[in-house]
Amino acid sequence: MEAFRKFKAAGLPIDIANCDTDQIIPARFLKLERDAPDFDRCLFHDLRFDDKGNEKADFIFNQPAFRDAKIIVSDVNWGCGSSREAAVDVLVANGIRSVIAPSFGDIHYNNCMKNGVLPVRLSREDCDTIRAHLHEAPGVEIDVDLEKQTVTTLNGTTFKFDIGTFDKECLMNGVDDIGLTQAHEDDIAGFESNRPEYAWL
Repeated sequence: MEAFRKFKAAGLPIDIANCDTDQIIPARFLKLERDAPDFDRCLFHDLRFDDKGNEKADFIFNQPAFRDAKIIVSDVNWGCGSSREAAVDVLVANGIRSVIAPSFGDIHYNNCMKNGVLPVRLSREDCDTIRAHLHEAPGVEIDVDLEKQTVTTLNGTTFKFDIGTFDKECLMNGVDDIGLTQAHEDDIAGFESNRPEYAWL
């Protein structure tokens, strides 16, 4: 996965409490491969498009100032609901590298960590403040610094966030679960070569 150290991009305020994974990517799209044509359009699909596939002008991601936003700032309980990993894949397909929210669905939070999307927990008050700022100044950028564990907005206000040491190290080095296993290939090969053939019996 792509390493995450510092990332600066326009912010997208999503004023939806309990935005579940079915809103992030509806279930009927789960069979699509992440490199499928137009997979990126699955993000918020039923919120973004009408029954004929036309954009809904009132949905914020369709508005010109927010089309290129790559950091989401949401309300409470982002990514709750089912455990679908595609809810992170579709964020990645849109170039979204971080989601900032007061709380996350536990499985979705971990899926983000394992796929190069940094989930940042800030207080509900801080998230409300940042979203209000984004509405007032559409297109404003947010600076997320994983090394310093800070989120900085255009007016210079900085917010600190916590993250586990192991998760932080993996994200900063772009190492997913497969990469962690591959780092021990020599040890695994050594064990396999010295293991009795029927050791499991």
